[in-house]
Amino acid sequence: MLAICAPLGIHTPLLFPERAGKDYEATPYLEPLQEVREKFTVMSGLMHPMVDGGHDAEKSFLTGAAHPGQPSFRNTISVDQFAAERLGYRTRFPSLVLSADGRSISYTRSGVMIPAESRPSKVFERFFLEGTAKEKAAQIQRIQDGQSILDLVAGQTKAIGRRTGRADHQTLDQYFSSVRELEQRMVQEEQWAKRPKPEVEQKPPVDIDDRAEFSGRMRLMFDLIALALQTDSTRLITLKGPGGNEVVNLEGVDDGWHNLSHHGKNPEKIEQLAIIEKEEMRLFAEFLEKLESVREGEQTLLDQTAILLGSNLGNASSHNNTNLPIITAGGRFRHGQHLAFDPAKPPPLANLLVSLLQHLQLEVGEFSTGTGTLRGLEGTA
Repeated sequence: MLAICAPLGIHTPLLFPERAGKDYEATPYLEPLQEVREKFTVMSGLMHPMVDGGHDAEKSFLTGAAHPGQPSFRNTISVDQFAAERLGYRTRFPSLVLSADGRSISYTRSGVMIPAESRPSKVFERFFLEGTAKEKAAQIQRIQDGQSILDLVAGQTKAIGRRTGRADHQTLDQYFSSVRELEQRMVQEEQWAKRPKPEVEQKPPVDIDDRAEFSGRMRLMFDLIALALQTDSTRLITLKGPGGNEVVNLEGVDDGWHNLSHHGKNPEKIEQLAIIEKEEMRLFAEFLEKLESVREGEQTLLDQTAILLGSNLGNASSHNNTNLPIITAGGRFRHGQHLAFDPAKPPPLANLLVSLLQHLQLEVGEFSTGTGTLRGLEGTA
């Protein structure tokens, strides 16, 4: 399962088809995807109920937690980490959390953001480069030392807990949950550290530090994701895409991306924004075609992988968090369609997250505000 968030939205008039169903006419943003038309579904009208707050809503993109813009907000577990608790032990890495800007869209059960990796070279090294026997021993020792430190800190914190009031117990409980989750991951990491890593033909990637080169940066991320899935190094990946105020290196673009997303219906700004977002869709299509080209028995890697691409912003210009741009690709679903839901009374977006969990063959009927799978996307296998 792969979940991708476009933090500055996707201009929906250029994404959503006018007609629902399988015979929709491809919009400018969907044209690059037509080679894999039968392997994806575009969805309109969806939202997370009670998730508001403009850009802050990205915190709830994979959790559905209410009112992320409020000072008292406390997040819940993201769908990838929910799955990792149940499936993560099957692979060397329970999950992979990536970001083009350093921030993450993955959260632990206690609502703590999981740090994201933004340098493909570091992930490649961790996933595929085999260390010497001495380096492996040192790695195992570091893991064991880390577990000892956690035991020590946990003991000290329990002593503090006996002297705190009720108001502080919530913070301590959150801390203890984080410690327990980290301990479990470290035990698994020690076991996998003793096994050989998969051998790959690809050379280590060279990181691109210039944020203006977003095409090259995203291609590195997509190549890394495909390799991680193909080698079964992990089965659960999240990626927060780019979206700062850099002027990206594309012909016809001379304004900052964030400024363009706040276009205020200015035609010139929308024209430049469309250049960027069409490139986003082209790169996504290129990635899907790569997964489709990898055979796994009678199916392809795309068939085996459920992919969510979307945003927490339905209208980035007005910071609106309704009628979100959502594309689902691959996986055990019926595709090749535009699922158009009534924006006035849509099913919760978390129903789609339940569908993703069931693609993973988890016996889950609810997640967050989701009370069932998303209708119209019923599985094919």
